[in-house]
Amino acid sequence: MLKGRSISPGKARGQVLKLEEPFSFLGGVDGSTGELTSGKGNVAGRVLVFPAGKGSTVGSYVMYDLAVHGKAPAAVINSNAETIVTTGAVISSIPMVDRIDVSLLSDGDTVTVDADGGTVDIEGVDTIESVSSAILVDGKVLMLKRPDTARSFPGVWSLVAGKIEYGESPVEASVREIMEETGIHVHAPDRSGKMVAVREKNTVWKVYPFLFRLKSAEPKLNHENVGFEWVDPKDIPSRKTVRHTHEAVVAMLDI
Repeated sequence: MLKGRSISPGKARGQVLKLEEPFSFLGGVDGSTGELTSGKGNVAGRVLVFPAGKGSTVGSYVMYDLAVHGKAPAAVINSNAETIVTTGAVISSIPMVDRIDVSLLSDGDTVTVDADGGTVDIEGVDTIESVSSAILVDGKVLMLKRPDTARSFPGVWSLVAGKIEYGESPVEASVREIMEETGIHVHAPDRSGKMVAVREKNTVWKVYPFLFRLKSAEPKLNHENVGFEWVDPKDIPSRKTVRHTHEAVVAMLDI
């Protein structure tokens, strides 16, 4: 379940219609039919998901027009609510939630929106808790290359990552995963980061980041990875990585 902020009260269940860019109801949708001018579909009865609103304040009245014609979205989900969409949702009695990471929602998902409590539940999607540890030596971070046959995130570069086992704390899991995947002995992490969530198909990974500063390290990989490199943090975005990897490292390094 995703936790956000209630903007306009109410509850709804429906299929997600996701827009990747900020959206303007004025010019973006026909107020009498619900058809998107982009041709992507019809908003009527759908849970409309987009990062944020934009455009003229008249957009609020386009939302009301949709409601009058029975073509309004079942609910609206934003990353960041702004005044136009907020006003339109309230005057049209459309349940709305914001402060949701919309990257965790996919087009066609069936979701239940509880805008009274500010939550979104994605049906058929499992949540798994995991850790992702940055090992730092001489200013460089250890990056591991996952095989193309890996069950999760095949072929990408990652930190030392893995699932938290039953009964483990995140710190205990990070120490164990580092030993299993690299043969490196560590103790307590130097820093921990804010938990981030990453969607992969029908799984949402709740990832707890950690930073371990070492004077030296010689990785000896197990079967879970096919290669490693020591990478300058600023070069992480040049690689195909698990989402939020660079942001997590930068936050823990305060750079």
